[in-house]
Amino acid sequence: MRVHLVTMPWHPLDLPSLQLGLLNRIVQQARPGDEVTEFHGSLRWAEFLLEHSGGRLRPGDYVEVGSDAIFHGLGDWVFSGALYDDAGWGVARLRDYAAGRDVFIDTAMAMRPYAAPFVDACATEVLAGEPDVVGFTSTFMQNVPSLALARELKRRRPELTVVLGGSNCDGPMGHALHRNHPFVDHVVRGEAEYAFPGLLRHLDAGTDPVDVPGLCWWDGTVSRANTESRRTVAPADIPAPDYDQWQAALDASPVREYIHPKLVVEGARGCWWGEKHHCTFCGLNGTAMTFRAKPGERLWTEIDRLVRRHRLLDVVTVDNIIDMAYFRDFLPRVVASGWDLRLHYEVKSNLTPDQLRLLGASGTVHIQPGIESLGSRVLDLMDKGVTAARNVRTLRECENHALTCSWNLLYGFPGETADDYTPVIDQLPALVHLQPPSGAHRIQLERFSPHFTDPGLGFGKRRPAEMYQHVYDLPEDELTDLVYLFDSEPAGVAGPAERRLKETVAAWRTGHAHSRLLFEEDGAQLLVHDRRHGRPPATHRFTGWRAEALRHLEDGRTVPALHRLLTADGHGVPAQDLHAWVAQAWELGLVFRDGATYVSLPTWGEPVRLPEGAG
Repeated sequence: MRVHLVTMPWHPLDLPSLQLGLLNRIVQQARPGDEVTEFHGSLRWAEFLLEHSGGRLRPGDYVEVGSDAIFHGLGDWVFSGALYDDAGWGVARLRDYAAGRDVFIDTAMAMRPYAAPFVDACATEVLAGEPDVVGFTSTFMQNVPSLALARELKRRRPELTVVLGGSNCDGPMGHALHRNHPFVDHVVRGEAEYAFPGLLRHLDAGTDPVDVPGLCWWDGTVSRANTESRRTVAPADIPAPDYDQWQAALDASPVREYIHPKLVVEGARGCWWGEKHHCTFCGLNGTAMTFRAKPGERLWTEIDRLVRRHRLLDVVTVDNIIDMAYFRDFLPRVVASGWDLRLHYEVKSNLTPDQLRLLGASGTVHIQPGIESLGSRVLDLMDKGVTAARNVRTLRECENHALTCSWNLLYGFPGETADDYTPVIDQLPALVHLQPPSGAHRIQLERFSPHFTDPGLGFGKRRPAEMYQHVYDLPEDELTDLVYLFDSEPAGVAGPAERRLKETVAAWRTGHAHSRLLFEEDGAQLLVHDRRHGRPPATHRFTGWRAEALRHLEDGRTVPALHRLLTADGHGVPAQDLHAWVAQAWELGLVFRDGATYVSLPTWGEPVRLPEGAG
């Protein structure tokens, strides 16, 4: 059997498709006699735009539409005209949507005329390999491009078997995709390690795939959806990806000079925190929350092989959260290897300084710690299991260990009030030397999140997000099953509090690049050099118990706890004097206050900072 695996736009140009790499290896292991070919449609699309626009539409424009506009559906919209055989489909709706939300759409509009000829070219290339099965992987804005190509493939070769899978196919979304698009023969819902080989066996035998868990298939003109299995794929059955065909496609691509490629690896699936305390806004794990991880030794072996084979040192892990065992059995192996790797990891925000130090020593340069808020009550509403003081410590330690930290400041949670934000907003200017969030963003209602599954949490009224009106030509009841994002009545802060939050975060982002708040030891003195944006330059000098107090507050403490520590150190400072000094340090912006807890803000290092978007 000839199996052709396809990833369409808008997969990131600098990354191989982990899904294709895994599926390729899955088929190789389960069916060694099958021929597996890959089609990297995202690279092809960037090449097509570059050539046919005469160089006007470049890979940077691809990123603008494919990544930056993900919450406006622009990438899907570019291909919706090709899907519906109407170059003007959805144009008026998109213009109205963009005008109402001040969304820039010129780049997407410029790309739209190229979508249909690109789909034709893709169909010709795929069918030239005479495949028996074409399998598409779909995540985020890959649905419409994949459907457009699937439709054209079936139009030209009706006997071809077309299969869709990926996170866009999880749960009811997969069944809605199937029943609304008759040119899609099968949809794999959930993990593919067991299901895809099972489907291929049925296709070989010509039998109905009634026993493949979660699979959608056609019984005559009726769309059947097999019951999804609660069984998750064991780590031992998750293969290492095969990126050889991606490497060949990249090496031959004219867009290679525009991108800095990275490898993608997978150490774990699911979320160990979410198993016990599912963050109320998060729907990322879909129906597979159960946490599973490969042993650290095996993960290192896979990375070592991929790095040697592809000669790339940037490695992105797709784990939703790091396995805490990796601090014992994986990261030390990376350190001991002596390899100059640049790792990217998602972690929990309550890591210790030692754990962050180990991440830095391992070559981890970029983390996503899920900070989300600097207000403890709002963090409680999220069920994050961390305090604002701990999040500020994490931001500070990222500076100390030269870790780039990506995070979003989220708001709009049912039950929050302006009083939850006022003390936080007042202190944000003191944090300008620490890495800012990407912005202040109102949360969206995501399928599979507790906010979605339990309307009692505050989002009782919901409907498919407005952006889908210019993406799909489907009735609302079908969109309700098909889509991932939903609109609901806004919750939480609004009005002046919301505006002030956004303005203060924007000022943080503006002032960060040239702001510093640095510790320096000078004999018995502890110096703090304040070079933060918006404040006059100053150097503060501390000795004796005051210097010790500022060091103790690096771990975050209440004033009574700080007093006990200083007393144990032999400092007989009166409690009222300590309270007065802490209040003064807070007025100077040298500490952050989270309720009764104070955290010192100066850093011990000054990492090199590149302008945003550089490198």
